[in-house]
Amino acid sequence: MRVLIVKLSSLGDVIQTMPVIEDMKACLPGVTIDWVVEEAFADLLNHVQGLARVIPCGERRWRKSRFQRETRQEWAQFWQTLRDVPYDAVIDFQGLIKSARIARGARLTPNGFTVTYANKSDLCAYEWPVKWLLQKSVTMEKKIHAVARYRALAARALNYESVGVLQRMPTYPLAVAPHELRKGVMFAHGTTRLDNEWPFESWVQLGKRLIQQGESVLLPQANSIEADLVQQMANVLGDHAHVLPRMKLSDVLHNMANCRAVVSVDSGLGHLAVALNLPVVQLFSQPRIERAGPVGASHQCAVGGDHVPSVDEAWNAYLTCLAADTQR
Repeated sequence: MRVLIVKLSSLGDVIQTMPVIEDMKACLPGVTIDWVVEEAFADLLNHVQGLARVIPCGERRWRKSRFQRETRQEWAQFWQTLRDVPYDAVIDFQGLIKSARIARGARLTPNGFTVTYANKSDLCAYEWPVKWLLQKSVTMEKKIHAVARYRALAARALNYESVGVLQRMPTYPLAVAPHELRKGVMFAHGTTRLDNEWPFESWVQLGKRLIQQGESVLLPQANSIEADLVQQMANVLGDHAHVLPRMKLSDVLHNMANCRAVVSVDSGLGHLAVALNLPVVQLFSQPRIERAGPVGASHQCAVGGDHVPSVDEAWNAYLTCLAADTQR
């Protein structure tokens, strides 16, 4: 059986879809899995075990220059690559018109099918026309965690929900080997949403507490705005704060895997820390914990949700997660 995953973005959602690979491998012996993803995240998926093909899509970039000759050529090459092999199932995990369009364009085996969600779940992106654009649709619960939603869609579409796989903890098939001695606490502060941000002064206060306990603070950056922010933070925190160079996601992956812990806002890097099974404190400044926060692991927790979490809340959560990690 050959299955195509269509999950283009965003980084956090791509990461939270990864457990479906392990589910499929466990329940469908011999399954071959390909994945269509936005080109910015293809580098990360190349470090995911169990994928036969990663097919990058430049849809975000192409739509800014849709009438240029080069863009049309790249679209044509993408469609050709997508249709190189036929699929028994094409699953649109995004539930948007742009992803359904790509799922429709894949080549199917004689009994192959395309499938997506039949309805919207709370706090999850969904565009209702996709139900009619693809051949099958699967009904989902109104309130459901994002990871459970992706896993349930695959299990119901491929008829393995009844074997009990969804009752197991999600497994993220990231191929990375951390050092035995992990050092430093990474502040995954960056987010594309203003309502996800945690106050600058709160980061500084938390950093000072960590440094007083002998930790170093690692500060990643993804763009010029984040570069300015982390430099200001490092200037206040001093020599024990280290600004990381701008790097590819695969390099972020390896740097994060060697951290002692991660403190993060609701962001892609926060979900990456969860996937790496690190001690994680996720800071939610809006009510999305039930949809996106870490679940089932005592060394990973979320604070806030109905309020902007305080420094004390973040600190106490960090100590709790660290203590739980030593018991594993």
